[in-house]
Amino acid sequence: MQQPQAVDSKSRTAVLVCLDFGKDDGFAESIEEIVRLAESAGITRHVIVQGKRTRPDAALFAGSGKVQEIRDVVEELGAGTVIFNHHLSPVQERNLEKKLECGVMDRTRLILEIFAQRAKTHEGKLQVELAQMEYLSTRLVRGWTHLERQRGGIGLRGGPGETQLEIDRRLISQKIKSLKAELAKMRQRRDVQRRARSRKDVFSVSLVGYTNAGKSSLFNMLTQAKGYAADQLFATLDTTTRRVFLPEMGRSGSQVVVSDTVGFIRDLPTSLVAAFRATLEETVQADLLLHVVDSASPVRDMQMTEVNKVLAEIGADSVPQVLVYNKIDLANAGNGLPPGVERDEYGKIFRIRVSARTGAGLAGLRSAIAELAPGHLRSRGIAADPSTNPELA
Repeated sequence: MQQPQAVDSKSRTAVLVCLDFGKDDGFAESIEEIVRLAESAGITRHVIVQGKRTRPDAALFAGSGKVQEIRDVVEELGAGTVIFNHHLSPVQERNLEKKLECGVMDRTRLILEIFAQRAKTHEGKLQVELAQMEYLSTRLVRGWTHLERQRGGIGLRGGPGETQLEIDRRLISQKIKSLKAELAKMRQRRDVQRRARSRKDVFSVSLVGYTNAGKSSLFNMLTQAKGYAADQLFATLDTTTRRVFLPEMGRSGSQVVVSDTVGFIRDLPTSLVAAFRATLEETVQADLLLHVVDSASPVRDMQMTEVNKVLAEIGADSVPQVLVYNKIDLANAGNGLPPGVERDEYGKIFRIRVSARTGAGLAGLRSAIAELAPGHLRSRGIAADPSTNPELA
């Protein structure tokens, strides 16, 4: 266990609980990830409590002995929150709050908190609110423990407390219904815009990838946009689409749009995937996916697998995909190969090595998009200019 750090604000201090159940080969990396998630949520001081178990405890998840250890660290640090790097049931969360006498949140709620902080557009805020409402609907009892003393005498159950719970469930249910209806309208408008692009024979490219793989930085480099990009998890939540001009394609070089999408993460809450489905429709309807990979990450293969899982969940696994190995400028980047385009034995592009920070390999990426786009445009009756690409002559 790490030594407690100095405390500057109780609201910004937390104890991070990471338990190893022997099923995760990337346990060390998962600890690093929860630290970054906590920091992204505004936690400035933390202590990590680790442990090993064969399976979660039904009542406290971590077991009574480990919970007492966590409580000791909470008191020593003066922490205001305990964050579990796992999913907790409503009962486990409630029991832990009673034992620890402080706020408790699991990995799902932490990610929801980050999304709530980062959402900027109206649609993004609605999507996060929907996910929060669906998460809250399973934990209503936590908010109404003060009503227990309003109940009647021995043998009586229910009363005002139960009535309030029922009212609250109904209000949340109505709110969820209202949010889904509003998001459905936005989805319809997005569909109209997408059909308009389709009629104009636009080639659609979507950037997808694990959070913090550098999608937004790459998007800005490709499109000359000035979107927000930072070395933090979930820096971008709202899908942004920009037209990009590729002179390699001649007259049809302006018929390409690139979209930057929300990053994925392992154990991404199902409610978030569902809530952001409207935004992720850009991915499902794309003509080409550029799967951006942090080539310097020691667990990049696991991250690629997690991204492909979400793509399959939203029905985008059939969209043509090209790997883009980003951050090749870092010393520990995979293979240490220079920027460029890699092809398989049939000459088909399957991987492109770039650095969004330095711009290395960007020309190769643009040329690769231009090479992949003309076949699509020709199928719609638009021929790329052969003089700018001899392979098309």
